[in-house]
Amino acid sequence: MNPATTGRSLTTLPAMLEVANLTKRYGGLVAVKDLSFAIRPGEILGLIGPNGSGKSTAMKTILGVEQRTSGSVKLDGVEIAGLPAHKIARLGVGLVFQHSRPLNRQTVLENIKVALLPDKLTKLFAGADVDTAARDIAERVGLARVIDRKPPTLSFADLRRLELAKAIARNPKLVMVDEPFAGLTASEVAAFSALIHGFRAEGRAVLLVDHNVKGVSALVDRVLAMYLGERIAEGEPAEVMRDETVRRVYLGGALTTSARREADFANNVPLLQVESVGVFYGKALALHDVSLHVHEGEFVSVVGLNGAGKTTLFNAISALVPYSGAIRWGGNLLRGQSPAAVARGGIVQCPETRELFGEMTVRENLDLGGNTLTDTELGERLEWLFGLFPILFDRQAQIARTLSGGEQQMLAIARALMMKPRLLILDEPTLGLAPVILETLSRALESLRTTTSISVLLGEQNVTFALPHADRVYVLDHSRIAWEGPPERFEQEAAATYL
Repeated sequence: MNPATTGRSLTTLPAMLEVANLTKRYGGLVAVKDLSFAIRPGEILGLIGPNGSGKSTAMKTILGVEQRTSGSVKLDGVEIAGLPAHKIARLGVGLVFQHSRPLNRQTVLENIKVALLPDKLTKLFAGADVDTAARDIAERVGLARVIDRKPPTLSFADLRRLELAKAIARNPKLVMVDEPFAGLTASEVAAFSALIHGFRAEGRAVLLVDHNVKGVSALVDRVLAMYLGERIAEGEPAEVMRDETVRRVYLGGALTTSARREADFANNVPLLQVESVGVFYGKALALHDVSLHVHEGEFVSVVGLNGAGKTTLFNAISALVPYSGAIRWGGNLLRGQSPAAVARGGIVQCPETRELFGEMTVRENLDLGGNTLTDTELGERLEWLFGLFPILFDRQAQIARTLSGGEQQMLAIARALMMKPRLLILDEPTLGLAPVILETLSRALESLRTTTSISVLLGEQNVTFALPHADRVYVLDHSRIAWEGPPERFEQEAAATYL
């Protein structure tokens, strides 16, 4: 029993936040649909869901950043839906941002003081009491040692602590924390968790918004899982992790595999070797000590939820971001090569964002991919690709931006294949695609696997798509490799890690 609720069960306390039938539409798109839940004082609720599930929209609508289409949001029984964000904040709703927004020219102490000042023009200057309160807050969140430094000199973890300090300064009844542990090390996660537990001890309600249940399971009392804007499960973390609907959303249903043994490739030195690679974006840790390898002709899947680090890994391999560690291609270090040189050397990435030339035709996009080929090679390559993706033959004269999402994805992959890669990197190729398009992509990958020597490194959230095309699988979780093995062992050994 936590200190704030000694002698009373959480379930007997009146709700601090009540959300009822909350709906948010953007034109014809329903981002949040009839969402209902409640949080009581001293309770921590985890709001989870994969990328695009609607959790961020729900949070923004509760905060008043987005205006609801319909539904009710009450704080201590008072309707706050429809109020502007600054008025909701004054009523006692605080937000700890995932991305820090400090005043960079002011010190840590001055940032906290600004958050402590009342929103009144008659009280623009801090007195001794404000200075004392700011120092107490800095001590509480672990910033006392850097209190006179400015934000640009702080570590990423200290920037997160500063966001927490600013939230505490407003003395909120309800605290929302967006992606609480993104970019933090294991020890920093433990320290940040203790600070969030402090909110509970003071009787505040806490809403943690994250993309997976495992990340918040040790911290929350309950979990509410969302998918496509709707609630799909609610309960204790372990109960939600076992829920069949949640498992289908994250794992995709029945898993089928047809892997080739790594021993079939073991006589060869790996074509690609990633050795202890780390990447920072500013002070945020994006990859930590990641190692993997891909043999010639091997299909390797890297599965991980949104934010796990898949795109960062692929961009490091493609020389698009600086990194520590080593990346070897055919035994030779890639460090110092430009992205263009890496691509010319045989590593071609098809990015999640596709990056098509929207005002050019399908054929023009393909011709650009094959601009180094002779006329004979170009003709042969086009004929082969039109066999993989027949719809592109019929769409040759069509402007790329007018294609459907699935057709654009096929064009992006085909353009990458026009470069005759030895290693094709596919980043989230199934994102947002209809099942019929997934079948076409699946057939194309199987054709590559059985009829060519091309190696494929596939990054996916969709495990049901990733595993059937994999000889080996890596699970990337919070910037680290959490598991490696053949796909047939995934569900038994790694599904819980993935969730």
